[in-house]
Amino acid sequence: MTPIEAAHAVLDRYPEADSAFLAGSVVRGEATPSSDLDIVMLFEHLDHAFRESFFEADWPVEVFAHDRETIEYYFLEEDRASGIGSLMWMVHDGIAIPDATPLNVAVKARALELIREGPIPWDKAALDYSRYTLTNLVDDLLDARNADEERAILTACYSVVSHHILRSRGNWSATGKMIPRRLHALDPAIASAFNTAFAAAFSGNVESLVKFVDSTLEGVGGRLFDGYRADAGTEKRLTP
Repeated sequence: MTPIEAAHAVLDRYPEADSAFLAGSVVRGEATPSSDLDIVMLFEHLDHAFRESFFEADWPVEVFAHDRETIEYYFLEEDRASGIGSLMWMVHDGIAIPDATPLNVAVKARALELIREGPIPWDKAALDYSRYTLTNLVDDLLDARNADEERAILTACYSVVSHHILRSRGNWSATGKMIPRRLHALDPAIASAFNTAFAAAFSGNVESLVKFVDSTLEGVGGRLFDGYRADAGTEKRLTP
């Protein structure tokens, strides 16, 4: 069964659904033997959004179920706020199943609009927090007591460094296997330097990664520790 056929079969599981978007690697032409089907299921009304996983004709399926109001919430309060936009990109890239409807056309147009607007720009506080976080990770990396600690710190660094590069330039960030793709879309030279630095670091040469991080921070004020301050909101208190 092809991905399109499987997506039609999945839609049949939800008789009250308006339509769906088939997204993910199978749509981008990047599927592997373990790829799943990411499907955004659209309804005229739901009491609440939900997601569920199952197999359809040997295809692993991830369903993300929404109506107009729940998907708007996730677009704004989760995707745009995080700067990653996972659901928006699924809708943006997705193929309408079984066909275009007024609902899925409107939802796709909204996703495209928000993606073009970009994530919420970083203010000075967000940029300083990223610099501070990277500074601590670099210090921890240089002072790692053993190989296990070093690998743990490097694993944390991978997402934090990529997030800083993308978000500090006003771009959408990414998670997991989308990180190298999003970096390459931003700038192939930056992506190549990032990949080279991490490949060397995971092979034992952490100095190359430290130099890369320092070069990344150079244009935004460098490392930050001395004098850093972040104030919590006045609402963040509870009576014990």
